[in-house]
Amino acid sequence: MPVSNLETPATLEEAEAEAAASGGDAKPVYVQRVFSQIAPRYDLLNHLLSFNIDKRWRRKAIAALEWRRAPRGAYVDLCAGTLDVAAQLARDSGFAGRIIGADFAEPMLRAGVGKAPNTVVSPVVADALALPLPDASAAGAIVAFGIRNVADLDRALREVHRVLERGGRFVILEFTTPRSRLVRAAYHLYFHHVLPRVGGLVSGHRTAYAYLPRSVANFPNEEALAGRMRAAGFADVHWQTLTFGIAAIHTGSKL
Repeated sequence: MPVSNLETPATLEEAEAEAAASGGDAKPVYVQRVFSQIAPRYDLLNHLLSFNIDKRWRRKAIAALEWRRAPRGAYVDLCAGTLDVAAQLARDSGFAGRIIGADFAEPMLRAGVGKAPNTVVSPVVADALALPLPDASAAGAIVAFGIRNVADLDRALREVHRVLERGGRFVILEFTTPRSRLVRAAYHLYFHHVLPRVGGLVSGHRTAYAYLPRSVANFPNEEALAGRMRAAGFADVHWQTLTFGIAAIHTGSKL
């Protein structure tokens, strides 16, 4: 009897996650499908797996947006997911503008409905590579833990630059790989072994949280991301690392 060389479903799913994390045509299809599937438990897992540190990181990123320069302006929450960032910004004292929460996984946006008044936050199903916004129409833009999921990083950066008005600020909050050897060892142990198992168990999706560390490993480091932002037209680009280098906030402005 011939031996079948078909892979098991688990192996096929892992291979798909690896291919998506590496980029290419498979990435947007995988990201849209998987994030739609895990949407109901996405917030729970974010807070659980980060020990609630993600909330502090988001507050720092929103502060870096410096929205008080234009408190009545329009702001874009890119790869908005369940609208955590948009809702936090909407609650900030003195904010009187409007926030467009753009994400191409509709179930994620639906999971965030109700976090903020719809008079302030407008969820929009849209790809980060083709935002349905006029040129120079946004006072600022922010993306938290989503920029590594876009199919074409450079195109996404140029698209954000396009929709920003002169002086508009762009903030990126994203995972990084710690520089310290000791921290990096603990980080890899947790990120590559503990997190995928817990995430898979709670979300019910075997590979969604295996994709996460792989996507971070394939994402540019701090200096490289800053260089890509400058190449897309952003000026005054800076970054700061957070929590032993586990995450970083990049900022840049449109001249």
